[in-house]
Amino acid sequence: MNDLDIARTIDLKHISEIAEKFGVSPDDIEMYGKHKAKIPLSFINDEKAKKSNLILVSATSPTPAGEGKTTMSIGLTEALNRIGKKTTVVLREPSLGPVFGIKGGATGGGYSQVLPMEDINLHFTGDFSAIEKANNLLAAVIDNNIQSKTRSLNIDPRTIAWKRVMDMNDRALRDIVIGLGGTGNGIPRESGFDITAASEIMAILCLCSGVNDLKRRLGNIFVGFTFDKKPIYARDLHVQGAMAALLKDAVKPNLVQTIEGNPAIIHGGPFANIAQGTNTILATRLGMSFSDYTVTEAGFGCDLGAEKFLNIKCQSAGFAPKAVVLTTTIRALKYHGGADLKMLTTPDVEALKRGLPNLEKHLENVGMFNLTPVVSINKFTSDTDEEVAAVVEAVESMGHRVAISEVWAKGGEGAIDLANKVVEIVEEGSSNFTPLYKWEEGVKSKIEKLAKDYYGAANVEYATQAKRDLRRIASLGLEDMPICMAKTQKSLSDNAKLLGRPTGFTITVREIEVAAGAGFLIPILGNMMRMPGLPSIPASENIDIDDNGVISGLI
Repeated sequence: MNDLDIARTIDLKHISEIAEKFGVSPDDIEMYGKHKAKIPLSFINDEKAKKSNLILVSATSPTPAGEGKTTMSIGLTEALNRIGKKTTVVLREPSLGPVFGIKGGATGGGYSQVLPMEDINLHFTGDFSAIEKANNLLAAVIDNNIQSKTRSLNIDPRTIAWKRVMDMNDRALRDIVIGLGGTGNGIPRESGFDITAASEIMAILCLCSGVNDLKRRLGNIFVGFTFDKKPIYARDLHVQGAMAALLKDAVKPNLVQTIEGNPAIIHGGPFANIAQGTNTILATRLGMSFSDYTVTEAGFGCDLGAEKFLNIKCQSAGFAPKAVVLTTTIRALKYHGGADLKMLTTPDVEALKRGLPNLEKHLENVGMFNLTPVVSINKFTSDTDEEVAAVVEAVESMGHRVAISEVWAKGGEGAIDLANKVVEIVEEGSSNFTPLYKWEEGVKSKIEKLAKDYYGAANVEYATQAKRDLRRIASLGLEDMPICMAKTQKSLSDNAKLLGRPTGFTITVREIEVAAGAGFLIPILGNMMRMPGLPSIPASENIDIDDNGVISGLI
């Protein structure tokens, strides 16, 4: 059976029962039907949260299909609950871009899923829609102010940095011209769309500490400059209150359930290659308020999501993970060892061994934060005993723990060994989280620490636009913000073709975007774009619904 078939075999518990198991009265949740609910922010208890053990699930550099971090996070949560540790998994919400594009949904897989699978993958509780509306309200207000003859802020349209967003892959909207059709339709100017998952509103939602902080951050969004070179922020347009009102429900974390009936919180959904790649601080704090262990994942490989989770989210919220699960697969290691993408299910121990340096580099990177990792091999039916043994031997020779996990096929039962090793790490207290850099360091210093130390680059070059952006950042007084790299997920470098553990390469910073509301800077490396395109055969071609409302084709 495929993931959707398996999900439909499960007799879902009413969300009120899940809420009681989590520790919240059914009278206090806000239900979205029988199987989804929002939990008010008043249930966050920071004193209780300090006693929870936060576990980060990351991965080696992935194949295009991904290596199963979400599946591993859910399976580990089930296993920890099985061995007597009250555990909640806290995940990101899926974007419709990948659902209808190439990767499919983001609710786990096999017998390690969060449910209801169809609802979570398709609109869920409307959080993404609210983020779109808040983002596009600001865009409309900006253009209205340019058009205004009575309350104009004298904004120079050529300097506007704010784009509209939508939750769909659509390359045709990356660069557009708006305001055509005469004076009644606005002032013509160049603009474009980003995908909602890359919106600064999404980043703000994920990093805010509450409604007041949400409004403050929305007001701090940098819009552009006036004709006389004065910076304009969203607060100058008096729009942050209305934007926050649109986000009044989206700011509340969502409660659902795992296949084995354990609570799961899903909230926020930024990509990790073009955004910060982690769920909301509010959701993580909520999970930690009611759990002995809180398992969370960060998008793509350890060079992207995990780095941003640790340098941005953890420093923002004061989190300190107790352990890191580094997910890998036999197919990913063979891919990074030079095996053809179409041959990854064919046994090839030599290609696998050539790909092991990629795993080694990610383990080294975890160590840079003074965190203790355990490697989790996400086992597939095509993996041979010889291939698995080669990875186990390599990891143990590096001095690290390793577990073979079969969460897709067995759910929590398939991650008992991993759960026990995670508990070992927590109880021995070997992790002592230390950020890679201090926020107050210079912008170039922070970029180069990531590029050289973390990615392994030999040099960093700045394009002409990036140099201009550095000067602009200095003039705005925003140099003490963390860095959120926009970089390919396919390589440790900024070149998707450099697989394995490349060395001697040069990182090129094309430009640097300012996300003053979110509170970070976004260097754009290489050809990264914040609006993806659909593949030649999009997943949407296989999705359908029948007269009874039964959906098919979701993966």
